[in-house]
Amino acid sequence: MARTTQRPVVTLRSTAGTGVTYVTRKNRQNDPDRLVLRKYDPVVAAHVEFREVR
Repeated sequence: MARTTQRPVVTLRSTAGTGVTYVTRKNRQNDPDRLVLRKYDPVVAAHVEFREVR
């Protein structure tokens, strides 16, 4: 079966400016806005906000 666009692949980039990224999926129906998650940034060695980039 073909994948639908209900759960697109999104890239999360660190707000610390280190260039670290995570790749995940999100449900467009539940999260129509850009996704913001607190995740670990190994360059800063701390948890920071990661925002969805398009």
